[in-house]
Amino acid sequence: MGATVTTAASKEKIWNGGEDIQPLGASYGKMMMWYFILSDSLTFAGFLASYGFTRFKFMDSWPIADEVFNHFPFLHGVNAPMYYVALMTFILIFSSVTMVLAVDAGHQMKQKKVATYMLLTIVGGLVFVGSQAWEWKNFITGTYGAVETKGGEILQFVDKDGKRLALADFADTSIVREDAVLTKSKGVWSMKGGADTSVSMSQIKAGLEKNPDVLIRTQYTVEGNKHKKVVLSREESLKRADDFVYVVEGANLIRNEYGHKTFANLFFFITGFHGFHVSVGVLLNIIIFFNVLLGTYEKRRSYEMVEKVGLYWHFVDLVWVFVFTFFYLV
Repeated sequence: MGATVTTAASKEKIWNGGEDIQPLGASYGKMMMWYFILSDSLTFAGFLASYGFTRFKFMDSWPIADEVFNHFPFLHGVNAPMYYVALMTFILIFSSVTMVLAVDAGHQMKQKKVATYMLLTIVGGLVFVGSQAWEWKNFITGTYGAVETKGGEILQFVDKDGKRLALADFADTSIVREDAVLTKSKGVWSMKGGADTSVSMSQIKAGLEKNPDVLIRTQYTVEGNKHKKVVLSREESLKRADDFVYVVEGANLIRNEYGHKTFANLFFFITGFHGFHVSVGVLLNIIIFFNVLLGTYEKRRSYEMVEKVGLYWHFVDLVWVFVFTFFYLV
C-alpha cells in the first residue's frame, strides 16, 4: 500500500472515519478549542451560580457594590461608583473587536493588518489586567475601615447625615494604643493586639464617645431597600461599642470591611480566575503576534491559529460580561 503524500499547500486533514469530511465544517484544532470553551463555560457557570445562591442567602447583609467599587485612578476622594469597572469592560470588549478585525485580515492574507490588530488586542488585554490589579489593590487596602463584633458582624461609621466616615476621621489618636510595640527599656518587647491597623480599638471607642455626630451603620440593609444600610441611633451606637472585637481595614480571605465575609472570598476567586484566563490569553496573543511578524502563517498560507486564539479571546470577553453583570450590577 502506498502512503498518501501531502504538500504544504494542501489543506490539512487529520480527521479520520473513512470520509473526507470535517464535523460542523471545523478543523480538528478549532473543534478542540470549542470543546475547551464548552467545558470552561460550565466551570464559570458553576462559580457564578454559587455566587448567586450565596448572595441570595445573605442578601440582607451583602455589601453595596456602588460603595465598594467607587475608585477612579488619579481622582482621589472622588466618588465614582462603577465608572472604572465600566471603563475596564469597554476596553475588554473593544479588544474583542480588534481581534475580529485581525481574523478578518487573516482571511484576506494581509500580514501587516493582522499584526496591527493583534497588537491592539494585546494592549487592550494588558490594560484590562493592569486595571484589575489596581482594583484588587484598592479592594485589599480599603478606604474607610470598620470594626467586627463578637458575633462576626461588620459595623461601619457615618456622620449624622449618613456620610461614611473613615476610622481615622474620628478615632482619638491622643491616647496611647493598647497594641503599640513597646521598647526594651519599658521591660516589654512587644504587645500586639492583632493585625497592624492605622488606629487601635481603644482609640476608636474613645473617638466614638467623644464625637456626638458619629453613628454606627450595620451591615444589614433596610427592609425593602437593598441600597441602604441600617443606621443606629446615638444611644444604640454607644451600646454596640462593647461588642467591638477587631479593627478591620480593607479585605482578605478572613474578614473585610465591606460586609459579609463571603463577599471578599468570592470576589478574589471569581475575578482572579477570570483574570488568570485573560493573562493566558494575552500570552497566547503575544506568541501569535510574533509568529505573524516572522511570517509563519504566510508560509502556511493560513491564519487559522489567529482564528483559534480569537475564539478563546472572545470567550474570556463574554465571561467578563456575565461576571460584570452578576458581581457589579445586579
